[in-house]
Amino acid sequence: MQPNWIDKAVTFLDPQAGLRRIRARAATEGLLRYEGAQRGRRTANWMATGGSANAEIGPDLAYLRARSRDLVRNNPLVSKALRVLVANTVGAGIRPEADTGNEALNDTIDAAFEKWCLECDADGQLDFFGIQQLIDRTIRESGEVVIRDRYRRAEDGFHVPYQVQVLEPDYIDSSRQLWPNQFQGANIAGVTFDQLGVRRGYWLWPFHPGDVVKSGAGWTSKEIPASLVTHIYEKDRPGQVRGVPRFAPIMLAAYDLDGYEDAERMRKKIEACLSVFVEQAEGPDGPGLAAETTDRTTGARIETVEPGMIEYLKPGETIKTATPAQTGGYGEYVTKQERRLAAGAGVMYEQMTGDLSLVNYSSFRAGNLEFRADVEAYRAKTLIPMGLRPIWNKFIDAAFVSRRIPSRNYGCRWTVPPWQSIDPEKDATANLLDVRVGRKTWDQSCVEAGLDPEKQLLQIAARNKAFDSAGVVLDIDPRRVDRNRGAFQLTPPEATK
Repeated sequence: MQPNWIDKAVTFLDPQAGLRRIRARAATEGLLRYEGAQRGRRTANWMATGGSANAEIGPDLAYLRARSRDLVRNNPLVSKALRVLVANTVGAGIRPEADTGNEALNDTIDAAFEKWCLECDADGQLDFFGIQQLIDRTIRESGEVVIRDRYRRAEDGFHVPYQVQVLEPDYIDSSRQLWPNQFQGANIAGVTFDQLGVRRGYWLWPFHPGDVVKSGAGWTSKEIPASLVTHIYEKDRPGQVRGVPRFAPIMLAAYDLDGYEDAERMRKKIEACLSVFVEQAEGPDGPGLAAETTDRTTGARIETVEPGMIEYLKPGETIKTATPAQTGGYGEYVTKQERRLAAGAGVMYEQMTGDLSLVNYSSFRAGNLEFRADVEAYRAKTLIPMGLRPIWNKFIDAAFVSRRIPSRNYGCRWTVPPWQSIDPEKDATANLLDVRVGRKTWDQSCVEAGLDPEKQLLQIAARNKAFDSAGVVLDIDPRRVDRNRGAFQLTPPEATK
């Protein structure tokens, strides 16, 4: 605790009274404060600031992005964690389906979307689901992603004249700063706000500022209306304008663990080398050990030790070998650090490392449920509302203006990819019981499996009708065959003819 000016004044007039005052204040603060807020030798090196989200993120954002990308390129654990996150979040794609309450309109919108899905990429390489994967990967790795709308002319030949271009967040000119003003609004890290705090624009570079070759001298950033830009990032604090890479909490730990493992590998290399020291009574110029040759350049003696060699030494000669110091606990330390890295990255240790030696079905499922909850929250609170839904709405606008759909209706149902089953039989039994006792509906069960309930119902009805018409009863038909007894539940269709 640091004395304030009153403490100093009292101490100056009466040192004993001042000392008692400081001791009493220190004791009182120790009783009243949170332990984490105490100040003293124990927390002297704990440097914590009280800045806003933007004040904390702004100065460090470029370093965080660069180091996150470097870890993804060169650290196998971080690279695997990124792949796990993207694969479980997006998978084969999060599919939107029109949900307007009008079946005919739904079919028209879905048909237009299927065609747009194949030509939506302004770069001409990905479909809508590939773009989703690129979006999510960029958010995780770089903290945020920028998507520019590219509206096309009718003569360009697109079914729906609208495309999207995925850009890295480096395109935002973070140097554009203007402190909040009641008349002019504000520019915060390249994002323009009006007087009411509504986003009005983004200052974007015409090229990636990190390109090795930059065409054109003196090019500057330009303000693009916010209506033409979709900016997606995880918003962790109120007022936060820019996003932070997912791997920010583990960057230093991952870097240090890499260095530690490099040092351990080098120690093992040294340990594998056999160094022999020969002590001779006659001195260094005495007879050598084993076969002796001479280097033609330097004239120095070269001696070798071969496997299975037997050599006789003279009296007084001894041999000593170099033995590197042994270090214990390497495996336990690395495992401990890898668990910390996995926790910071938001994945399971087993997912990051592929080490399944210490888990069983129950323990792995328990950990996987928490991982799933985190992914589902991210999809529902960030990826879909901040990114995919605005893209869908702009697709609807473009399809309506180009007369591909008869009315502008933004109703949409998002079907996420199903979770892979750890034990299909146990999971199917649990799902069956949930539906039978009413904890979930059949529609909910289909959605969890990544299926459209309406389409699934139509397919089942059509297939059952075909089976009945052909007089075929299969073991998979629950209308006819009891799963447990394998007997007919109902009279087979051929018996009624």
